[in-house]
Amino acid sequence: MGEKMSLHTSPEVVVQRQLEAYNSKNMDAWLATYAADAKQFELGGALLAEGHTAIRARTESRFTEDHLQARLIRREVFGSVVVDHEDVTRTIEGQAMRIELVCVYQVENGLIQTASFSMGPLMRSLID
Repeated sequence: MGEKMSLHTSPEVVVQRQLEAYNSKNMDAWLATYAADAKQFELGGALLAEGHTAIRARTESRFTEDHLQARLIRREVFGSVVVDHEDVTRTIEGQAMRIELVCVYQVENGLIQTASFSMGPLMRSLID
């Protein structure tokens, strides 16, 4: 996507594109929704990753998981901030596991600048 086009993309569209790329396990499309110097945090502060290289390293292995799927439960948009409540299924130690999380995205100029995550408890999925 060209830079001029991305400047006119709403925060909600950017975050939805990110979710779709995540679910299709398309790392390049997923990273393209993030600014080159984007940061990921635990909600409340701790830095998890900064920049495409670190974000890719933090996330790449999960894109090989058999059960990876994020289901949007609810989305709220407040200007440039998008808050998603998701139910994510992951493969952990060979088993499908679920975790609910809240993701808070700050979107500027058509790209995610920061993403903060609050994760609930890990639960066994009914997929197996």
